[in-house]
Amino acid sequence: MKQRVPVSQIMTKELITVNPTQSLHEAEILFKKNKIRHIPVVENQKLLGVLSYSDLLKISYADVEDLDEAEDVPVSAVVYDVFSIPQVMTKAPVIVDPETTIKEVVEILSEHSFHSVPIVENGDLKGIVTTTDILKYLLQQY
Repeated sequence: MKQRVPVSQIMTKELITVNPTQSLHEAEILFKKNKIRHIPVVENQKLLGVLSYSDLLKISYADVEDLDEAEDVPVSAVVYDVFSIPQVMTKAPVIVDPETTIKEVVEILSEHSFHSVPIVENGDLKGIVTTTDILKYLLQQY
């Protein structure tokens, strides 16, 4: 297996992003349309946080006992109107620069319970690497 390969070799560079003023409903559409699980939240190329599909799932199971009169409205639609992206996203996610090795990113992911790491250079978001990207890389090595 190759040693010292920078994460920039496997990161996703053409990113789907949201800004903090977009709705959670818009984010859900992006998740489903693009078949992704992590969306960086950015403003002027600056990373503010990361929204994951599991973040949406967590709030979808919110306590909705008082919604009897809204039985025809999906729970997610009601909950998405209550929360905003900044309230749900992971703020200050762990980040790395493009020259960080794939091995170092694997170590980070193995120590934490998240599945993506944004790649930032000089304060600007350059990409994202996910556990799926790493697994595809490992498969190519065999």
